[in-house]
Amino acid sequence: MKKLHDCFILFTLLIIGLSCTKDGGYHDPQPIDKEYKGTTYEYLKSKPGIYDSLLRAIERVGAVHLLNDSSVTLFAVTNPGFQIAFTNLNNLYALSEKPSQSLSTIKYEQLDTMMAQYIIKGKYTANELRQQDGLALTTARYTYPMHAKVAKSTSSGYITGGPEYILISDTRRSQFNKDWVSANTGSINIHTKNGIVHVMASDHVFGFDNFITRLTFNPPPPNLFKIIGGKQTVSRENGGGANGVEGSNNVIDGNSLTKFLLGWGQGNSVDLTFELVTPAVAGAYTVTSANDESGRDPSDWNLQGSMDGENWTYLDSKTNQVFEDRQQQKVFRFVNRTAFKFYKLQITRNNGADGMQFADWTVNLAK
Repeated sequence: MKKLHDCFILFTLLIIGLSCTKDGGYHDPQPIDKEYKGTTYEYLKSKPGIYDSLLRAIERVGAVHLLNDSSVTLFAVTNPGFQIAFTNLNNLYALSEKPSQSLSTIKYEQLDTMMAQYIIKGKYTANELRQQDGLALTTARYTYPMHAKVAKSTSSGYITGGPEYILISDTRRSQFNKDWVSANTGSINIHTKNGIVHVMASDHVFGFDNFITRLTFNPPPPNLFKIIGGKQTVSRENGGGANGVEGSNNVIDGNSLTKFLLGWGQGNSVDLTFELVTPAVAGAYTVTSANDESGRDPSDWNLQGSMDGENWTYLDSKTNQVFEDRQQQKVFRFVNRTAFKFYKLQITRNNGADGMQFADWTVNLAK
């Protein structure tokens, strides 16, 4: 009997020892791969009540073929993500007495480019995204740069002790992650016949924080630099010259991916003067931020007009301007009834960095 009792005690101690050895102090679940025998598009169709809005958006922008025939990774937004976006937008529209919008009525080009950010070229499960710095991705349409990495949530008080998720980021075409807008997935690694589906968290708002901004943006009138033509001169030039990689001609090329960069310690001011072929009445102008380093953004400036390039009239001035996003175009309107041949943008202060840069400026027709 004593021998049996001793064996029981030894067995109990062995079990306790094994339990202590197995418990690493946190839960380390592995992602469970799920398989669906149809295409990615068919998978979405098989989940009524979950992806209805996403399907409507995909169908309107003509992306069904990508989810049926192409090798893609879809970051799938559920119905609440669209509902929150449209509720916020329509609340704002109601304040200005504008008609409410829906997936069938919002501007096609805005829906198209926002939807493109969720459809990634190639198949990427969590395993492909486990690199320490994540992985740079491109969209299947328009080759827009995105980024994704695997992370772990907190569980029972342990940091990184919970299940894995994917952090997917809109890079805003910036190499600095402080400029990115990121969102989490709720579930991952759903395999379909032609791709991978990762489901966005239920609190993710469609559009990566840019939905309302895009749909309330009031575009500027026609650009006088383009419709009339002329030439630009600057008071200070980049070391590479006007046609250099970061020269002054970049700010009149209409491409937000190029920029004009100057060292700012050389006299903290720069004038950009555009001489039109024929005089024209301007009533607006634009300034577009560059791809990185928000501290180099212009902060204070003024716009002037002239008939002879010597006698100037102040048309507008701005101070303490902040560009919330990279490659963001801001439109500034002013009252003017005079046709000027010369328009000058004089930048006098930036946002604190050692250098000044921006992507574009225009002077625009008065309506």
